[in-house]
Amino acid sequence: MTTLASQLQALNASVRAQVPAHVVDTIEAANRRLAESGAVDRALQAGQRAPAFVLSDATGRSVDSKTLLARGPLVISFYRGAWCPYCNLELQAWQRHLPTLQALGATLVAISPQTPDASLTLAEKHALAYPVLSDLAHRVARQFGIVFTLDAALRPVYEAFGVDLPAHNGDASFELPVPATYLVDRDGTIAGAWIDIDYRRRAEPEDVLARLRERVEQV
Repeated sequence: MTTLASQLQALNASVRAQVPAHVVDTIEAANRRLAESGAVDRALQAGQRAPAFVLSDATGRSVDSKTLLARGPLVISFYRGAWCPYCNLELQAWQRHLPTLQALGATLVAISPQTPDASLTLAEKHALAYPVLSDLAHRVARQFGIVFTLDAALRPVYEAFGVDLPAHNGDASFELPVPATYLVDRDGTIAGAWIDIDYRRRAEPEDVLARLRERVEQV
C-alpha cells in the first residue's frame, strides 16, 4: 500500500513546480517563523490527559468523546480544513485504514475549525465513514494546545489560492490548528501524540496503528 508520506511528498513536489518562486519563498519563511515561535511547545503529549469534548459532526449530530472512549481507544486527527490538499490526502488515508483501526476496537474522529457545511461537503466527497467534527472557535484544539494564528504574510497567498478562511471557519481570527494526531486510551490518557509544525507532514496511519496494537496487547 502506498504510504501517506509518499503521497504528501508527491503533492508537495507538484505544488512547488506550479507555484511562483516568490510565493514558495513566502510560504517557507512563514513556516520557519512558526517553527521558531514554539507554537507546539504547549501541545499535549503522551502521558497527559486528553480533554473531554462534545462536538457536532457534519450532519449536526453531537459526538461525545466520553461515549466513544467507553467503547475503546480513540484516534483524533486534527486537520486544517477541506480546502487543504494535504489534509484531504490524510483523511483519505485514514479511510483506507479504517477497517484495521475498527478491528482493533478503536474509533476515529477528524476535527477541524470549519463549519458543519464545509465538513459535510468533505465527508461526502471522500465517502468518509468516520465522524468529521466541527470545532468552531477552536475550543477543543485550544485545550490540546495546538492553535496558532496564520502568518499575516500568508493571508494574501491563501486568498490568491481561493482559500477564504473566515468563510470556512465562520470567524475572522485566522487561527488554525497545527495538524496533529492523538491516540487516547479508554481512561482518557494520551497514549501517542504525533504533532508536526509543518503542515506538509502528517502522522503515518501505520505508525499510529502500531502503537494502538501495542496498547491493545497490553490490556
